[in-house]
Amino acid sequence: MRILLIGSGGREHALAKKMTESALCEALFIAPGNPGTAQHGENVPIDWKDFSSLRSFILQERIGLVVVGPEDPLVDGLRDRLEADAVLRSVLFIGPGQSGARLEGSKDFSKEFMARHGIPTAGYASFTADTLERGFAFLETLSPPYVLKADGLAAGKGVLILSDVIEAKKELRAMVMDAKFGAASSTVVIEEFLNGIEFSVFALTDGQQCVLLPEAKDYKRIGEGDTGLNTGGMGAVSPVPFCTPDLMEKVVNRIIHPTVKGLHAEGIPYTGFLFFGLIVVDKEPFVIEYNCRMGDPETEVVFPRITEDVVALFVAAAQGTLQNRTVALTSKAQCAVVSVAEGYPEVYAKGDEIHGLDENHAISDAPNSIVFHAGTSLKNGQLVTSGGRVLVVSSQGDTLNEALSSAFGVVKKVTYRGQNYRRDIGKDVQKWIISDPRADDPSSSGSNK
Repeated sequence: MRILLIGSGGREHALAKKMTESALCEALFIAPGNPGTAQHGENVPIDWKDFSSLRSFILQERIGLVVVGPEDPLVDGLRDRLEADAVLRSVLFIGPGQSGARLEGSKDFSKEFMARHGIPTAGYASFTADTLERGFAFLETLSPPYVLKADGLAAGKGVLILSDVIEAKKELRAMVMDAKFGAASSTVVIEEFLNGIEFSVFALTDGQQCVLLPEAKDYKRIGEGDTGLNTGGMGAVSPVPFCTPDLMEKVVNRIIHPTVKGLHAEGIPYTGFLFFGLIVVDKEPFVIEYNCRMGDPETEVVFPRITEDVVALFVAAAQGTLQNRTVALTSKAQCAVVSVAEGYPEVYAKGDEIHGLDENHAISDAPNSIVFHAGTSLKNGQLVTSGGRVLVVSSQGDTLNEALSSAFGVVKKVTYRGQNYRRDIGKDVQKWIISDPRADDPSSSGSNK
């Protein structure tokens, strides 16, 4: 099968590597890809927004499967455009249409969806410029901290958690009146704050059935000890030590199955990944957010743990035949440490030379580690930084500590000017490794993101 993968980050590098391990993968193309994805397929300089060029490429290269990595093409309706084309509608596609992608593209829609189907989430209300005064009054009914979320996509920057109600009112006004996050904050969801510990669960669905992928815990804040600004993700671990069978049973029965059934009941076709951002409060799981794609850097720990042929799984999902399928996993631990540019997540440096990788821009002397490219490019043949999150070192070990030791060892070898990374990835879950995880309530830290 000839496959087109859309995207250019660490998530797409991880997907590309895993897909090329499949016996079903005849050829892999990545649009636009990066120097890391070029290790596994052919990068093609096509912008998904240029539908005419994309259509011509799919026909010319006889593409049989399209896999979309990031959310923007899905929220924008790329699947719908392919399905509306009489020639392209037979191409298999992993990713929901625009109606399903609203689970991520509109926080207001996702909260209403959860309310309709009894899926546990934080209490909330939504406000616009026309209802600003009501928004102020609603804030007065809450206890601090106050959670404000831009309704639309805001590149991971549209969530504010504030301790002072006056500041919260000021920020609400800036979001809806001054377009602080552009059109994304024309509607703002104000949520009840939930205090607990977060983790993520992932499923692949054909719209009626689904299979579970490995769970993960990611680290959003730029600073150690979960301090500082939110980022796209500074690291991740899988499996999650506090994710017990009892907790997962609640997640499946109260959240995952009702979500898939709810989509089907509302006539919303959905083929692709479902990302459940969850928080555990008093041993009970709540949904913080949905994503309509895999997370990043979670993909970099989830997919290395899958021993199944993922292309076969994608084909089954696209053809509606996931019933009775399961996903085979390794029991080993996987961790990811993200190496970022100086200044990230605010204004950051670009164009700094990266040292420590071989001629294929990979790591050759660390067999249990993979260096996924997140924000790199080539300049006169030299690998340089080009994004805020530059590289993701993903390592496997018999234990989480073993995996972490390998990852940090590689991070120290692969360097560039102004390199920054968190040194505490995975430390917060150690207590569930050294003791019985069922003995403690995994509700000691974290928030509504």
